[in-house]
Amino acid sequence: MSGHSKWATIKHKKGALDAKRGKIFTRLIKEITIAAKQGGDPDKNPRLRTAVAAAKAENMPSDNIKRAIQRGTGELPGVTYEEITYEGYGPGGVALLVDVTTDNRNRAVSEIRHTFGKHGGNMGESGSVAWMFHKKGYIVIPKSAAKEDDLLNLVLEAGADDLSSDDENYEVFTTPDAFEGVLNAITKAGITPTVKEVSMVPQNYIKLEGAQANQMIRLMEALEDHDDVQNVYSNFDFDEKQIEVAG
Repeated sequence: MSGHSKWATIKHKKGALDAKRGKIFTRLIKEITIAAKQGGDPDKNPRLRTAVAAAKAENMPSDNIKRAIQRGTGELPGVTYEEITYEGYGPGGVALLVDVTTDNRNRAVSEIRHTFGKHGGNMGESGSVAWMFHKKGYIVIPKSAAKEDDLLNLVLEAGADDLSSDDENYEVFTTPDAFEGVLNAITKAGITPTVKEVSMVPQNYIKLEGAQANQMIRLMEALEDHDDVQNVYSNFDFDEKQIEVAG
């Protein structure tokens, strides 16, 4: 399993804990608000449609979704958010992209820089690591949910680029434009993915072990715990038992 799949699966398992902290709702509301700036009708706004679907999957009340859309379109007063992507390096030269949605750019950059430094990393210049990643639709499906040949035919016919597998999971990759169609085909077939997102997928991975891996895991978790951080992407790979040691 790739480092990307491992971290995505770990984040999924941590989801219940994040929900208790209110992190998931906060992030989803920000995403809906930003997306709604391009139009408040989900049928005509793919980004908003994806954000609303994610919110409904987390059982967010419809009133919360409606208010977030109205704040984005300007029908209701609200905070003005700015989207920024910070780039940097973690222990062992691992590349990191950090998507931030904030109402205070100066505070955000100061706190993100501090988090990098505290956990053995450093922020880089714009463009320093972004070239190592490609934006892709990314879907993880347990092997118990489907036969490989059947799933391969299904996703390729729906427009996916590739399918890979390991002992436990299939990973489906699509272009961002094809993501929604492929995901719909999978769910209509009665298959429930464990991870479904448009993500920044690295071209290759750096595997860390021991103290460096522990430090990198703590850096990733600290960044994801920041209130302004929406997503963290890296080319970090590790043995899954490492997460238990770091935890």
